[in-house]
Amino acid sequence: MPAIVGLNVDMKSNPMTIGEVADHFGLPAHVLRHWESVGLLCPARVTGGRRRYTRDDLFRVASILRAKQAGLSLPDIRAFLVAADPAARKDVLRRNHDVLQARMAALRSALDLLEAGLNCSHEEISTCPNYRVRLAELVEVGAAG
Repeated sequence: MPAIVGLNVDMKSNPMTIGEVADHFGLPAHVLRHWESVGLLCPARVTGGRRRYTRDDLFRVASILRAKQAGLSLPDIRAFLVAADPAARKDVLRRNHDVLQARMAALRSALDLLEAGLNCSHEEISTCPNYRVRLAELVEVGAAG
C-alpha cells in the first residue's frame, strides 16, 4: 500500500478525484463507491456531484485498508470508525484483536512447519524428527479428541 505521509499535494486547494485516490491506493474506483454506500466514506461533492477527497479522506481510506488487512468486516470497520464512545470502539477492536492473535498464532505454526520442511534432509519428510515436532500438537489433539 502506498504511503500517504509523503503525498506532495496541497489537498486543501487541490483535493483528489475518485480516480486519483483509487490509483493512489491501487484500488478500483467502485470499491471507494461501495465504501461510501455503506457509510465508511463521505467525500465532499462539487458541481455535477463529483467526489473530491481531502487528506483526511486519504487517512480514512488507509484506516479501512489496514482494518481489512487485520480481518475486520466492513460493519466492524464502520463501527470502529464512527464510534463516538471510546468504550464502544475498544469493544470492536478487542474482539477483532483476539481473532487476529489466533490467526497470527496459526500462521506462525504453519511457518514453523514450512521451515522445518526446508531444513530437513531426510528422504521421507514424515520421518523427520524436527518436522514431527511441529506436528505433535495436532497429533496429540487428534488422539485426545
